Amino acid sequence: MPSKFLSGSAPDAAPAPSPDGFRPSDEASGSDRPDATPWAASGAAPAAREHVHAALTRTSTGNEDLRELESGLDSLQSDADRKHRVDWSRILLPVAALVVLVLIWQFYVSLGVKRRDLVPGPLDVVAQMGVLWSDGKFQQSIWTSLQRGVVGFLISVAIATPVGLLLAQVAPLRRAFGPLISGLQVLPSVAWVPAAIIWFGLTDATVYFVVFMGAIPSIINGLISGVDQIPPQYRRVGTVLGASRLQMALQVILPAALPGYLSGLKQGWAFSWRSLMAAEIIAVGGTIGFGLGSLLDQGRDLSDMTIVMAAILLILAVGILIELLVFGPIEKRLLRRRGLLAGSTR
Repeated sequence: MPSKFLSGSAPDAAPAPSPDGFRPSDEASGSDRPDATPWAASGAAPAAREHVHAALTRTSTGNEDLRELESGLDSLQSDADRKHRVDWSRILLPVAALVVLVLIWQFYVSLGVKRRDLVPGPLDVVAQMGVLWSDGKFQQSIWTSLQRGVVGFLISVAIATPVGLLLAQVAPLRRAFGPLISGLQVLPSVAWVPAAIIWFGLTDATVYFVVFMGAIPSIINGLISGVDQIPPQYRRVGTVLGASRLQMALQVILPAALPGYLSGLKQGWAFSWRSLMAAEIIAVGGTIGFGLGSLLDQGRDLSDMTIVMAAILLILAVGILIELLVFGPIEKRLLRRRGLLAGSTR
């Protein structure tokens, strides 16, 4: 008697897998297709996707496959890199905003709401800048204030960085001095000017002391905030690799805390620049040089609004240039190296 297994129809054979490791049924379903990958959703070029997919689905892992995978990934990132090469909006938009503000200023002056000696026009201020340039006060005030600001800020960084690392690593010290540092940060630095004049007299030491008290707390708190955001795995890896406490602080903690540290540096510079202007406005005379704050105070004494407006614009211009030429490029480079620039508005 013939067996029913012989007389019956043979079961359907399973579909043979394709060379790339996927079954035909997989190609029918959208979720398991090789194209349903993160780079497919990002609109990457089909050729780049094919290179990456082919390198990933091969059974061998030779040098040729690795090179193909690398070239595919480079192709996927080329479009994003190309977008950041030339961006004229970073130049045109600030210039356009400046032109609009100057036009609004000139329009308000032309209405005659206030006398020209109280609200001078842009051309009046530019003419006064030319007079200050010819007298040498323009160059002297900018150089004096910029030198004080940079030197005071660098010394503040040298003091605040080790103190911030120490407070971030030692819990009892942070609990003891953390509230004091935060209190010093919110304390207006101009409050230190009378005490500094009594202690140091009308000398440059008064100005530098006020700058220190404005910048150091901000840098310390910024560094501590950056250290708090470091994943604990970084410390564990450093410990496993046998890093000492100094190596852990300088080679693991500090590089990982750079985003928060940079924010603290930017805020520290802002506080130091404001503190410097306050000290130069109040502490006038003695051996203190002629800075932008002194120029502003001179305009107030002479009741000359063109000098006052010129000093204000110079102070603003120095702050903007420091941001655009120093902190802006550093922050952009840091974000790019960490892959955080793609979704940023910078």
